[in-house]
Amino acid sequence: MIGTERLQAFSDGVLAIIITIMVLELAPPHATDVGALRPLLPAFLSYILSFIYVGIYWNNHHHLLYITERLNGAVLWANLHLLFWLSLFPFSTAWMGENSFAPVPTAIYGCVLLMAALAWWVLQRAILAGQGDDSLVAAAMKRSYKEMASPLLYGTAIGLAFVEPWIACAIYAAVALIWFVPDRRVEHALAAQQSSNAEHRVR
Repeated sequence: MIGTERLQAFSDGVLAIIITIMVLELAPPHATDVGALRPLLPAFLSYILSFIYVGIYWNNHHHLLYITERLNGAVLWANLHLLFWLSLFPFSTAWMGENSFAPVPTAIYGCVLLMAALAWWVLQRAILAGQGDDSLVAAAMKRSYKEMASPLLYGTAIGLAFVEPWIACAIYAAVALIWFVPDRRVEHALAAQQSSNAEHRVR
């Protein structure tokens, strides 16, 4: 049975490649004056947003696997499903940035974000099913307002992309800011478990 270390290493490698591909899409201008950078601003802003999103997924993925004790086939496929949608970040990022946040590319970018969020939820459910309701994962992965609000905000932004793409991008950035602070549920669950273990030792 594959261990969490190998799954973490594989996922880290994929995420590193995703970031590398995204930055390679930023083609430098041929001119040498500062004004030559102005046309690259939409692509650069798109890259920053996607870089933050990849960082958020990497952070939370690390925390989730840290408290996971057992893996099965469902978890492996759910993890690949998540990586599939994350692997589309370079394409959707470049398309949106190179077209200066046009409606369709901006909406597609939101669709990729939405599907990645749903894939993350599926991965959590797959891990929880293999760990049990009394596991550390169950204690840490209680539903939060961020998980409930994110898909709704993505869906709203996708629709607004056809009305005013900048509003959609503002919503994408707002969701990233919501998740920018690392999810503390894992730390809280670990602290509660350590406190409980200490009480048992005292007794």
